[in-house]
Amino acid sequence: MKNIFNLINDLLIRLTRSGVDFARYKGVKVGENCRILTGKSFGSEPWLISIGNNVTITSGVFLLTHDGSMCLFNDEKGRRYLYKRITIGNNVFIGVNSIIMPGVNIEDNVIIAAGSIVTKSVPSNVIIAGNPAKIIGNYSKYRDEVLNNCISDLDMDNSLEYRDRIEKIVDNTNKEFLK
Repeated sequence: MKNIFNLINDLLIRLTRSGVDFARYKGVKVGENCRILTGKSFGSEPWLISIGNNVTITSGVFLLTHDGSMCLFNDEKGRRYLYKRITIGNNVFIGVNSIIMPGVNIEDNVIIAAGSIVTKSVPSNVIIAGNPAKIIGNYSKYRDEVLNNCISDLDMDNSLEYRDRIEKIVDNTNKEFLK
């Protein structure tokens, strides 16, 4: 009965509060100016997760704080367990459907591409992608490129409806072909 009440309560909070509020309710330590859009998972030990300032966690992201495969190993002492913290620094973006594994420390100024599986800690000032995730770029270079080449708030015509505003600024060029 208690489990049903907890599930209903979680659902109510998830539906009526922001992602940041829900994460804090679950026990995640969350800094300032964060966006948490995932409805997926903070693991079964959310209090082992720490998130810095100016972090975006997009939809479908999983943050795993334990290794469930340990249940396969039993002996006279019983089942084994492995729990590890996840620490996310400041100015971090975690793309859609990424998975952050137990024990990962993500330092500051990091972009994690969509669908990445992060199995090792991530140093500051990098862009990572893949399965397993690898460094593919430099955060500072990318920031400079974005600031010099992308539309700013001041360039947007906010008097237009959303669709019209986006149609006015959309980049219609295609990416180059795979090689």
